Amino acid sequence: MSTRHAIAQAEVPAGSFAMGDHTGDGRAADGETPIHGVELTGFSIDAHSVTNDAFAAFVDDTGYRTESETFGFSAVFHLAFAGDEADLLGRPPQTPWWLGVAGADWRHPGGRHSSVEGLGDHPVVHVSWNDAQAYCAWAGRRLPTEAEWEYASRGGLDGTRYPWGDQLMVDGAWNCNIWQGEFPGRNTLDDGYLTTAPAQHFTPNGYGIFQTVGNVWEWCQDWYDPDYYRHAPTTAPEGPATGQQRVLRGGSFLCHDSYCNRYRNSARSQNTPDSAMANAGFRTVSIDDDPREDSR
Repeated sequence: MSTRHAIAQAEVPAGSFAMGDHTGDGRAADGETPIHGVELTGFSIDAHSVTNDAFAAFVDDTGYRTESETFGFSAVFHLAFAGDEADLLGRPPQTPWWLGVAGADWRHPGGRHSSVEGLGDHPVVHVSWNDAQAYCAWAGRRLPTEAEWEYASRGGLDGTRYPWGDQLMVDGAWNCNIWQGEFPGRNTLDDGYLTTAPAQHFTPNGYGIFQTVGNVWEWCQDWYDPDYYRHAPTTAPEGPATGQQRVLRGGSFLCHDSYCNRYRNSARSQNTPDSAMANAGFRTVSIDDDPREDSR
């Protein structure tokens, strides 16, 4: 592991699994089917999302400016807004709970009047795929492939909805950070968090990996194609050769059945590589673990 990258590792063993939506929860447009067999070599993955403290070490060492900082704005959930009225740049009519906010970035996740003080162990957010790549280059790491991400998220439980099984609640308790209440106006905070939770909160899965579902979306290496599963290779798939958007996995603190039930092992989403928002971060894989090793 890179000495610059201080995040604990989880070892994922070599093996095979059935990738895709086994429970019929997915949206057809997302491309979670057909279920298909995948074989992977073993790899070492971050036990949790890259944190604010870890990202700060990268920025302090390199002086890197994220794309949100360069662009001067990012997307903030309306109940977390912490800026001036003049900072409001608009909201998409289809998703009015998202605000374009001047001054929002990884150091100011709600806007210019917010900070990450006391949130060093929370996932870094407002980072684009390009920003994640910059961190990986510095740390001697890489983003996981989409197949690696899902295999790791399942924690050895093939075919289940969540990393811990098929039922959302575990002994009457929450096991992930998602929305409770009526989305998007009222969050009852039953899991304790309006936005991000600490990256090592809740119970890890069978591989010792924390919060692959809920909390923050996580960038993967792959280009996104909703039809990719229909022709993906069996051994170590790496996604399409080209595309317009990159894959995001895992859902976030904003997921709710009434709007976005993508807080599942097989759920897929996507965004352009330069996009950033208050509910997306990343985790990394050892660069020494090449998913193509067995296919050479």
